[in-house]
Amino acid sequence: MFAPVATNAWRRAVRATRVEPFAAARRGGSIRPTPMRAALLQCRSPRKMIAVRLKDRTIVVGVTASIAAYKAAELVRVLVARGAKVKVMITRGAAEFIAPLTFQTLSGSPVASDLFSLTQESEIGHIRLADMADAIVIAPASADFIAKVALGLADDLPSTVLLATRCPVAFAPAMNVHMYQHPATTENLNRLRARGCAIIEPEQGSLACGYEGVGRLAEPADIADEVERLVCARDLAGERILITAGPTQEPIDPVRFVSNRSSGKMGFALARAAWMRGADVRLVAGPSAQRAARSVERFDVRQASEMLDLTARNFPWCTTLIMAAAVADFRPTKPAARKIKKRADGLTLTLEPIADELPNLAQKKGARLMVGFAAETDSLRENALKKLREKNLDLIVGNDVSQQGAGFGTDTNIVTITDREGLTENYPMMSKDDVAHVILDWVVRMRRAREGP
Repeated sequence: MFAPVATNAWRRAVRATRVEPFAAARRGGSIRPTPMRAALLQCRSPRKMIAVRLKDRTIVVGVTASIAAYKAAELVRVLVARGAKVKVMITRGAAEFIAPLTFQTLSGSPVASDLFSLTQESEIGHIRLADMADAIVIAPASADFIAKVALGLADDLPSTVLLATRCPVAFAPAMNVHMYQHPATTENLNRLRARGCAIIEPEQGSLACGYEGVGRLAEPADIADEVERLVCARDLAGERILITAGPTQEPIDPVRFVSNRSSGKMGFALARAAWMRGADVRLVAGPSAQRAARSVERFDVRQASEMLDLTARNFPWCTTLIMAAAVADFRPTKPAARKIKKRADGLTLTLEPIADELPNLAQKKGARLMVGFAAETDSLRENALKKLREKNLDLIVGNDVSQQGAGFGTDTNIVTITDREGLTENYPMMSKDDVAHVILDWVVRMRRAREGP
């Protein structure tokens, strides 16, 4: 587990302010040093994000002989884009499918391939690769290579590196459906699982051999997510987190609807980050083009009534509820059964408020943590605190959507986080993935403060 680290840069960037708790503020009194507040104050500095992300981590990608080897090039590109230092090692058979120069160009580092090369092995390269790696992923992993590693053989560079390393290892199989389903392959994969290796299950679809079935290499973005999970602290293990994300759409007629500008990026980033940190995650998502991590249980909805109903039904399952969705506040009073024709005299649309079910859930919260969002254009602090109090939340994440780089549809956000103890922190512009980890840091700290030492 990686401990939270605060750097001088973060201290300069993060302006922390203390906000009086509501009762104390009304009395004009002082803040009581409650146990939870004391615990939060001791660890209020944000986690140094590179401690749990891929930035500056050394990831070794092993490529074996498979027609899917071309996808490994995209995997290297994705890992580099996420900030990882990528080293590539390939088998002799893999070089028949894709040239080492491709990987060298994409990774910016020489490709390791020959166990007996005087140049590559002048520093006992297979040991150096094994020692420098923060994680190793074999993608694609052929049936032959999986069998070799399962037996502990080391007759080429990649298999030798795997025998010498002590870092987390993942395999992404890719092969013919019958080869994948063969008892020998199943037994070999189970052996690797028993040793603590992660197996990134292949997908079902059309295979290069002409067959249809399971055996196609997982998508590079999904493999990169699994690799990132290998290096993340599992400080949310045991948590069951229910997250809402995206907009809702309230029908005007069969072809038009009332909605908002939410893209779902923040909620999906939270689901991905929570899964990476070991939580079981359920995601209730409005219409969104965002991709969820493969292991996240996703429920797609369209209208606010559907989202509120699914959230209420899954609420007993969760230990933490994070409401990042932009649920509609109003809906058309009488949706038309048929398309409304264009008229020269215009159209008057009558809207009615949508009942807020959150207070009903808050009455049943028990030991659960509840996190809400406040997207505002003015009086951010006042409106966020009002929502925190009225909805009985444990944490509120506020953002001024009128600011450039914050709010709906962007890849970044600028947030202010306040807890029920009155502790507030203002954060600089960050990617929504980083904001998600910051929010989850608060969840971890609140959970630990409740449980005590």
